[in-house]
Order: sequence, then structure tokens, then C-alpha cells
Amino acid sequence: MKKYLLLFIIAVFVMSCSKKVEVKGKISGGSPLERIEFIEASGVATLPLANIGVKNDGTFEGSFEAPKSGMYVISYGGKQNLVYLKAGQALNISGNGPTFPSEYVITGDAKKNNDFFTAAQKYLTNYAQGVNMNELMTKDEATFIKGIQKVEADINKNIDENVKKFNPDNEVVQWKKNDIASTLLSIMTQYDMSHKQMGNPSFKVTKAFTDYENKLQANKDEMVKSNPAYRSYLLSKMSPDFQKYAEANSKGKTDVTTSELFDQFLKGKKDVSQITKDYLLAFVMAQSDIHPNTPEKTSDKIKKIIDEDIKDATIKADLKKIQFAINGFKIGDVAPEGALAKQDGKAYKLSENKGKPYMLAFYASWNPYIGEATVPVLKEVANFYKSKMNFVFVNVDDTKDQFVKTSNSLLKGITGVNVYADGGLNSDMAKKYGVYGFKLPCFIIIDKDGKIASKPFFNLGDPELVTVLDKQTGLSAPKVDPNMQLQQGMGVDPSAQQQVPQPSNPQPAPKK
Repeated sequence: MKKYLLLFIIAVFVMSCSKKVEVKGKISGGSPLERIEFIEASGVATLPLANIGVKNDGTFEGSFEAPKSGMYVISYGGKQNLVYLKAGQALNISGNGPTFPSEYVITGDAKKNNDFFTAAQKYLTNYAQGVNMNELMTKDEATFIKGIQKVEADINKNIDENVKKFNPDNEVVQWKKNDIASTLLSIMTQYDMSHKQMGNPSFKVTKAFTDYENKLQANKDEMVKSNPAYRSYLLSKMSPDFQKYAEANSKGKTDVTTSELFDQFLKGKKDVSQITKDYLLAFVMAQSDIHPNTPEKTSDKIKKIIDEDIKDATIKADLKKIQFAINGFKIGDVAPEGALAKQDGKAYKLSENKGKPYMLAFYASWNPYIGEATVPVLKEVANFYKSKMNFVFVNVDDTKDQFVKTSNSLLKGITGVNVYADGGLNSDMAKKYGVYGFKLPCFIIIDKDGKIASKPFFNLGDPELVTVLDKQTGLSAPKVDPNMQLQQGMGVDPSAQQQVPQPSNPQPAPKK
């Protein structure tokens, strides 16, 4: 009996420690060309944790590993909203195509927390319309503080009323209170800065002002971990000092990065905790120096900062993940194999191309940048270089059936090998190559020895891509104006001109 009891306890423990969130629901009038994505709102990398397809009848289901309980961004059809999720729970969410996820209905074990959150947000929207903040900003300091304290009291009173009504978990209540405190702190910073800019640069707030600021941020480390708005507040407070530091320490230097300067600036801040330094530095790096056009030398500098100066293991891992997702492999790295299969089900290995360079192209039928405009240009590229290199088209649709339909229609007549990455964006192939929905279509060049020969490209007319192709094949493509949109031949195709979006975050980075 004791043995079975022990097994039961172990099973319960394993379930309670699960980080997976199961998602299912229905969007009335939903389109199978749109995708549902989830992003951790308080993270530093803000890469999609899930990319879920919508079926013809509007239903959808999927799952993802939630790093922690907290707020998550849900996006669909160009719209976004927040939901509060606890690791290990199920999310049943539904809505209408024209308004989802701006408006949604949640049932199941995520209901009470999100009903509380939605009610709190609705109150804030209505309350804000009745507060003349511009007028309050012109008042003397004592009147301003009194007004802000009233705003805090009114909102917290509503939060307490909603707690009684919905019985949410303590974590979501505290998150909302911290979020309100962060907003009020930002308003107080604006008050301070605006009065300095109104002809009185020596203006200084009183002790009563700073005491109230300290009261609002009594739990600094917890706020910086969970509230991006609080990080924004801290960055805005540091911005004037950082600008002075950057100007003084970048004179005569042409290759110094914002990340390097901010890293050194933070090292001199003895009153700032390490976890706060990690979050703020991570944000500045992600916004300033990790982007598709980052030179390899700069990428190496960023990697060194991540390795040496970011101490939190989770933040370090997230930054490495986003750097790889945006900048790809290091040139010369061996291209990893992945589970790939042809239409007939036979396995396919990338090593079959050894001895000849090849282009690895990732695509999916639901991606808006693949289709009538991109495919003709891709066909021209393949026709021009096919005598000297191979083309491998990797489909990351949700199912093999969709892969067969897509490859037979979209890629008909294009020279190359059509293969499927089982699991789509959740496949080991997509993960090894850092492929996400926002990176499609994606083109990577591999040399004849099976080594990475280029960064990821998202535009077939990119002059740098043409240079790599010419170098690997010994051919010379016709030179074109990269700003021209060509309808024929090798050129820039309108739908392929997309840029990889930077991970979104509302925080303004300090400027150099």
C-alpha cells in the first residue's frame, strides 16, 4: 500500500511541476491563414513560445512550455492582448475573428484570474477618462503628490473589490498592483523632468516626493522581474546620467556599441541589484545591438557580454536564444542535420548535398510572404544557379498533408528537393536553425563541405545574398539596384522585402 501511495505522490508532484500550458478554443469566423502566438510578456527575449494554426472551422489547439506564471501576450491577425497564465494549467479561450484577441472569453481553470484582470483593465480605461493628468502635471509638488495618491487609492480600492468578486490568485493581484505602481512612477518621472525643462534645470523634488517613489517600489527586485513597465521607469530615470556617461566615454571611438557603454555604466551603479542590472542590460542589448544587420564583430562583442556580465541563468539563456534567432550560426559552423522526410516518407539528410553548395529555404503555406510574388523570384534564382548548387525547400506546415499540398502547388516547376520538417515550427529542424513564424521565408547558404556560408536572409534580392551565391557557385548574377522591385529576373520582390521584426517591448532604451 505504501508503494502505491508513494507512486501517487510522485505523480502529483510531477503534474504540479509541469510547465506546459494546454491551449484550445474557437474563433468564430477565424481564418486558417492566421496564426495564434504566445509570448512571455515579462521576458527579455520575447520570442514566440507557440505558433498555433486555426482550422477551417475556427477551432485550434496546441501547447507550449510556460517559463513561469505571469502575463503572456496573445496575438492573432495583427492584434494583441494580455492573458494571465499559470504553468501547468489549461487555457480555453474563444472569440470572434474581427475582434479576437482584443476581446475574448476564457473558461476553465484560467477563468478567474483573467476575469479579474479584464475587470481591472476595464475600470482603468474608464477611470483614466475622468482624470485630467495634463492639468495635474502643472500643479505644485504637494498638490501633484496628493492627486497621484488619490489615483492609487481609487485603483487599489477597485482591485480589492474585484478580488472579492472573482477570487483570483494572489500572484495576479500583486502583478496588477505592481503594474499600477510602475505606471504611477513613470508619471512622477515625467513630472520631475517636465519641471526641469520648463526653464528651471536646477529643479529638485522634495523628500516627500522621493519617499512616495520608494513606497511605490518597495519590492524592486520582484517588480523588475515581472513588470516591463517598471524596467521602463528605471531606464528613463537612468537615461540622463547614461547619456552623459556615453558622451564622455565614446569620444574618438568608432566601433563602441551601446551595449558595451551601458554595461560599463551599470558596473558603476553600486546601489542597483544584480538582477536589475541583468534585466536592464538584456533589454538594451536586444533593442540596440541584436538585429538582422548586426556585423559579426558586434555579435561577438554581445556574446562576450552575455557570457561574462549577465549572471542570471534564465536571462543568459534567453539572450543567447534571441541572438541565434536573429543572427543565425557563425560562418563556418557545421550545418546540423534534422529529421526531414520527402513526400514518399523516405528520410532525407542534408549531407546528401556534400560536395556541392546548397540553399536551405524554410517556408510555410500560411506565411504571407510566400506566394505569387516570391515564388517567381525563387524560380529565377534556382534556374540561374542550379548548375552549380542545390536547393532544399524545408516546409514547416503543421501537417504532412499540408506540406504535400503546398509543395505541389507553390513550388511546382522549381528545381530542388522538397522535404518536410515533422512538427512544423515545433520540429527539431526548426529549433536547430532558430526558425520562427516571423522569420519565414528564410534562406541560408551552406557550402560544399556542409558548413554555414551565410547569415539568414529574408529577401531574395539582398545584394549580400547575391554576393554569397556568386562566391559559392563561381557564377556572376546580373547586377541590379537593390532598391528596385523587379518583376522579372533576379531582383527584389515586394513580398520578400520584409524585415525580421525585433522582439517587441514597450520599454525605451537609453540612447547613446
